[in-house]
Amino acid sequence: MNAQITAITNQKGGVGKTTSTVNLGVGLAREGKKVLLVDGDPQGSLTISMGIQDPDSLTETLSTLMLAEMEDKPIPPDFGILHHQEGVDLLPGNIELSGVELSLVNTMSRELVLRNVLNRLRSNYDYILIDCMPSLGLMNINALAAADSVIIPLQPQFLSTKGLNLLLRSIARVRKQINPRLRIDGILFTMVDSRANNARDIISSLRSTVGDNIRVFKTEIPRSVRAAEAAENGKSIFKHDRRGKVAEAYTALSKEVNGIGREAYRSRTDGAR
Repeated sequence: MNAQITAITNQKGGVGKTTSTVNLGVGLAREGKKVLLVDGDPQGSLTISMGIQDPDSLTETLSTLMLAEMEDKPIPPDFGILHHQEGVDLLPGNIELSGVELSLVNTMSRELVLRNVLNRLRSNYDYILIDCMPSLGLMNINALAAADSVIIPLQPQFLSTKGLNLLLRSIARVRKQINPRLRIDGILFTMVDSRANNARDIISSLRSTVGDNIRVFKTEIPRSVRAAEAAENGKSIFKHDRRGKVAEAYTALSKEVNGIGREAYRSRTDGAR
């Protein structure tokens, strides 16, 4: 195995990054893939959504691994990785990541610390998904530098789409200066209310304006209170409401992403010949 590393990112909060990371990860595991979820947010939202109510009490987290990398200290291969009952692994995050981000400022090759950490893990997985914090700071630059690809969750609202160009420019700069292999897997519409004309207009407009250059996933994640309930209970939507419309949507998304992963693998192997 040689994991596809995907950063799930948007500098705007509340667009479904964490929900999508959890449910895409479990969806891929249900497809038979070995998946690692990485919590790159000091708020620990992904860690909480995976059933750990007090992430700040954890002593072995992503922060520990990044600090060890910065200080050139050896770390055992499975250090800090937790195994979830739904078939995915978790590298948890907590408030200590805020201190790590400050420490990165004075670190040599500071953009590559997370890449070095994950490169030692990628042979154990098919997919590594990074849940990014809602900002464009050094932690997110590390995530984009480590990633092969990006998925951008986007709520179909005016303010959400307005910030898209800023994010796309940041991705382009990282691709140009740090990580030339970085690609955008697609824009994922989340919290979609199909009854709202404004949402349908925004989705249609974005599909027509950026669809020629950037994939917009066919799958749209519907708005549902079930997704929030699942996160509160430390479960995926598949465990909480497996017959519901959100579970159906994330199943479809997992198949789309898995198809993209197969295409990327063929491109890498063809290029290596």
